[in-house]
Amino acid sequence: QMVAALVTGNAVIAKPAEQTTLIARRVAELATSAGIPENTLQILPGAGDIGAMLVDHPGIDGVCFTGSTATAQRINPGPILPLIAETGGQNAMVVDSSALPEQVVKDVLNSAFNSAGQRCSALRVLYLQEECADTILELLAGAMAELRLGHPGRLDTDIGPVIDFEAMQSLQAHEAELVKHAKLIARTPIPEDLPPGHFFAPCCFEIGSIRDLDGEHFGPILHVVRFDIDEIETVMEDINSTGFGLTFGIHSRNEQFVDRLVGLVRAGNVYINRNMVGAVVGTQPFGGRGLSGTGPKAGGPGYLERFIVEKTRTDNLAAIGGAIDLINQHS
Repeated sequence: QMVAALVTGNAVIAKPAEQTTLIARRVAELATSAGIPENTLQILPGAGDIGAMLVDHPGIDGVCFTGSTATAQRINPGPILPLIAETGGQNAMVVDSSALPEQVVKDVLNSAFNSAGQRCSALRVLYLQEECADTILELLAGAMAELRLGHPGRLDTDIGPVIDFEAMQSLQAHEAELVKHAKLIARTPIPEDLPPGHFFAPCCFEIGSIRDLDGEHFGPILHVVRFDIDEIETVMEDINSTGFGLTFGIHSRNEQFVDRLVGLVRAGNVYINRNMVGAVVGTQPFGGRGLSGTGPKAGGPGYLERFIVEKTRTDNLAAIGGAIDLINQHS
């Protein structure tokens, strides 16, 4: 976001999240060392009220935001200033009985638990066709048992901590509710030698529908829903009813089934027979719709244009030339 604004001729004030102040400062130092003038890129750390004051300032010409849907709605500067927002998602993946179970499990692990599930594009709800559900869940449970929690700087670590104590508390509260009403499929074991940090073990619960969830739970909690293939239209209606539309995954070797789901889903990015968290900016434009964001997609053809103001100059040279000729004829 900062680079897109800079290369289109803008100065940038970057307000990092309170939890990412140090890395934001380091990014600014690296940018300065690469030749970006210090007065062009400013890092302004602070609490959330700093961001609110910034978007209300008359000197701001546009807002680019990544974060929660609720925060994006609060800071929306209104119709006069452009807002490019990348927010959350109740991201789903639909798997039919023609899919390869081993590949499904590999991609589900990456999509749901990579970065401790703290990606806006992460898989939250896995829909499994009834005929293949038991096989895939058995493989998934075994794979989750092999995941290792630990310091993210170690090569043998699969899952690091979540970002802060509040995030861990929120995940623990949601898991406590799931224990009451849902079926536990698997939970990654917690090693005794964990270093200091806010660790939350990946877990997987079977629920009735995506409609059972009250919103996005940002972390390594996977929800599983079984479905009958004859009810796929209802499944897609349920997924679309959340209002989110960031990422959507499909695992199937049936091209007609894939095309059908691509046409039904309302999401910015659709991933077919692969994980859902690996978009490459510049190659695979990334962004959402509905509650998952607004504005052009990062890496897409319209992204840089959103950071510029069009100025049109119209010169009626033909009229000027004709007037000069008329003057010359009468002089």
